[in-house]
Amino acid sequence: MSHHRIGMIVPSSNVTVETEIPALLARHGSATFSFHGSRMRMGQVTPEELVAMNAQRGRCVDELADAGVDALLYACLVAVMAQGAGEHRRVETAVASQLAERGLATELISSAGALVDALAAMSWGRVALVMPYMRPLAEQVVAYLEAEGIEIVDWVALEVGDNAEVGCIPGDRVLDAARRLDLTRADALVISCCVQMPSLPQVAVAERELGLPVLSAATAGAFCLLRALGLPTEIPDAGSLLAVRHPTPA
Repeated sequence: MSHHRIGMIVPSSNVTVETEIPALLARHGSATFSFHGSRMRMGQVTPEELVAMNAQRGRCVDELADAGVDALLYACLVAVMAQGAGEHRRVETAVASQLAERGLATELISSAGALVDALAAMSWGRVALVMPYMRPLAEQVVAYLEAEGIEIVDWVALEVGDNAEVGCIPGDRVLDAARRLDLTRADALVISCCVQMPSLPQVAVAERELGLPVLSAATAGAFCLLRALGLPTEIPDAGSLLAVRHPTPA
């Protein structure tokens, strides 16, 4: 059984991604993982704080490079998407270049890019979204995904501005928001378009109840981490995205 070190760059107030990604990968049948974090200061989910947080990226990359991680997840979806169309590619390129300067061939994934890539891998072109953000930031996320060719058929923003509070949103509130969406044209539902809003226990529940594929920022991140490492993508009880083995991208 192979072992892989996973680095995660997270907002300082995020307590969810370091819970949900390890919980998902602990269910993997043919590999083990350790998790190594570096934090960027951020409290309020505002454009100004997101820009200031992103400016701390270089230090975090260096810290995780010191740990020799095999894959690195830049784990703040809205911080990337709020910077404009295609930003995940620029961020991933910049981080990969910084790692290469250290002589590392670390696999690099962003939560923003993982969601885009997971939807593309499954050909889910029409999706509905549940988001915790204030409405102006939620609208930027919608615009970002639409610029990637994804049709957003319906969405809801819970309008929680404090990032620590986002991490405490009850699962029932997330599921209730999903139930209010018009899913008649949707190929899939993103039940948490945020790595800080807890949703992992709701993924399989919502999929059974609502009758369509359900994913989250966390399940998309796990999916792309596994593909990048050349590992099988099956994880039990985590929704359709992680139900079968998908080919490793060329």
